[in-house]
Amino acid sequence: MTVILVFHPDLRRSRANRALLDAASKLAELKVVDMSALYPDGRIDVDVEVGRLIAAERLVLQFPVQWYSTPPLLKAWQDAVLTRMVYLAPQAEGARLIGMPLLVAATAGNFEAAYRADGANLFSLAQLLWPLQATAHRCGFRWAEPHFVYEADKVGPEALALEGRRYAARLDAWRGEPSRRTGFRSGSALPVLPAA
Repeated sequence: MTVILVFHPDLRRSRANRALLDAASKLAELKVVDMSALYPDGRIDVDVEVGRLIAAERLVLQFPVQWYSTPPLLKAWQDAVLTRMVYLAPQAEGARLIGMPLLVAATAGNFEAAYRADGANLFSLAQLLWPLQATAHRCGFRWAEPHFVYEADKVGPEALALEGRRYAARLDAWRGEPSRRTGFRSGSALPVLPAA
């Protein structure tokens, strides 16, 4: 099962993230979780989220880029869920993340050309998300090339529909790649994660 955790502050009002999910929802074996609707007060049920990750075969983190970073709820989720799994329960929980494929799907309001060294934002979106990639590496996720949508609040319905189809095709192809826990056998000794 591919799990998409969506960290949009108000998904009902989103054009781009909604278009992506509308297209992706046609795929089988996919679960979408609107994290902001689930945790409007920001208080994350860590037990539920740990269970969700352990049950998933693939993970997608979908969000709008806000001030060159992830939305606050995604950072809070990382702090609560990943800290517990990787640092507080590395054998029982954290080791179960090792090898899980992770795809980031991020939307940005500016033009693609704005995200380069000579552009308005100085850095590519991939560079701006290096902290997230480093976190994925530390947790043992298998990082997939991110999926980006530019001009998210500017493009018309046809372009958004095309982006949705492109996203669904990417997810469908990604599901054909090896899933998580390659080589992991239930009951086998779990690797020890080094301290940071």
